[in-house]
Amino acid sequence: VQLQASGGGLVQAGGSLRLSCVVSGDIYSVDEMGWYRQAPGNQREMVATIRSGGLTNFGYSVKDRFTVSRDNAKRLVALEMNALKPEDTAVYFCNAHVIRRGYYAPREYWGQGTLVTVSS
Repeated sequence: VQLQASGGGLVQAGGSLRLSCVVSGDIYSVDEMGWYRQAPGNQREMVATIRSGGLTNFGYSVKDRFTVSRDNAKRLVALEMNALKPEDTAVYFCNAHVIRRGYYAPREYWGQGTLVTVSS
């Protein structure tokens, strides 16, 4: 199972960016997908998650600025980030809970991380 993220980069404060992540491999189903981030010196924190049925959850600091969506057919999760702030600067990791073919329990997988830098 592989998670391939894209869309990071440099943006000015107040701008927008869109991250996307595609899950591939020998997969039976994908349950929860989402995004986490880690800034230098900080612990990894949850940004946004979305269940297969569409239920979402957001970190307090990004609520009302970020949206998360998924395309189940494409096994894709996207994060739309608006009104970006310098404190949003971090490496963003996509995450997915995947049930592989022939298995019954989901396992958590991580993407390689994509850097988002917000300049003031």
